[in-house]
Amino acid sequence: MAARTDLFQSPDYYQLDELFTEEQKLIRDTVRTYVKKEISPIIEDYAQRAAFPEQIVKQLGELGCFGPTVPQEYGGGGLDYISYGLMMQELERGDSGVRSTASVQGSLVMFPIYAYGSEEHKKKYLPKLASGEWLGCFGLTEPDHGSNPAGMVTSFKEAGDHIILNGAKMWISNAPFAQVAVVWAKDEQGDIRGVIVERGMEGFSTPTTHGKWSLRASATGELVFDNVKVPKQNILPGVKGMKGPLSCLSKARYGIAWGALGAAMDCYDTALRYSKERVQFDRAIGGFQLQQKKLAEMITEITKAQLLVWRLGVLMDKGAATPAQVSMAKRNSCEIATNIARDARQMLGGMGITGEYSVMRHMMNLESVITYEGTHDVHLLITGMDVTGLNAFK
Repeated sequence: MAARTDLFQSPDYYQLDELFTEEQKLIRDTVRTYVKKEISPIIEDYAQRAAFPEQIVKQLGELGCFGPTVPQEYGGGGLDYISYGLMMQELERGDSGVRSTASVQGSLVMFPIYAYGSEEHKKKYLPKLASGEWLGCFGLTEPDHGSNPAGMVTSFKEAGDHIILNGAKMWISNAPFAQVAVVWAKDEQGDIRGVIVERGMEGFSTPTTHGKWSLRASATGELVFDNVKVPKQNILPGVKGMKGPLSCLSKARYGIAWGALGAAMDCYDTALRYSKERVQFDRAIGGFQLQQKKLAEMITEITKAQLLVWRLGVLMDKGAATPAQVSMAKRNSCEIATNIARDARQMLGGMGITGEYSVMRHMMNLESVITYEGTHDVHLLITGMDVTGLNAFK
């Protein structure tokens, strides 16, 4: 199917561009140009075929979308969190799967190696991951432990200068193509540790997950560990317990809060343009009250979400953002994006279910985004626990 020309114009109802620096706007516009040139023309075809566009890995590395907040000495961009957010917004405006590739690489693979790895780990892995020479993945979720990752059963035993790793992880973005995995597993004392596992280690396999109706242009798989012998020095020395994976998830959820907003912006922009072009009953459908109601509600929710993620970015840059604040923004962006995608799909009528427009693809992708890295309900309970001081999880 021939791709439509990408005519996206970013909604900015409250002149929020005034809140961004010139550098931040340049970074955003650079990624936007990349998406229009390299992602929009191909993404529908890859999604229809459920294929991963492998060429984007190098492209995203060259663009600086992998680990943009990691210091330059390790190959990262040394950028602020608002710049990172804007990058994720623009990538997901193209496709949630493309943004997922970058989120996992930066927040879930590079961040833990940078924050908790040894100097040797940082020098060995970070530059290759930043450039896109290597793709990484993050192993936390298991078949029987999704919202309760602390119950994981993947574990390792010590064997001299090595450990022997056993278990399985599920729903792992990038897994089929990854050269390296940051895996969370329990040691013999029951403490959760991060372990760097490399492709080629005997007993380590990454079966692809097939049959997805969502994130079809993203590679998803399992991580299977069958007596995998891993050098002891591959254990991340700087963290023990759930703090390790949860700190990674806070960074990734922050990126998702901006990313899902990008998908919402694309759906709104598509619906707005269509409403001015599509004529029924001798007039553009954008002139009818029910269509204007949908568009007015979309731009209102987008504007509120833009303010929320901008303020969260300011707090992230000050080191003052709490995980619960990140949860609120992740949940809100996902909620407004799923609602906007559905309303935009209705406005497009029958055309809305075709690949000629991006809306149905966003709608399906967002069903994953609203579920992964903390389900919608779990994020509500995180906020609830934060404001009441009472734990509803137990």
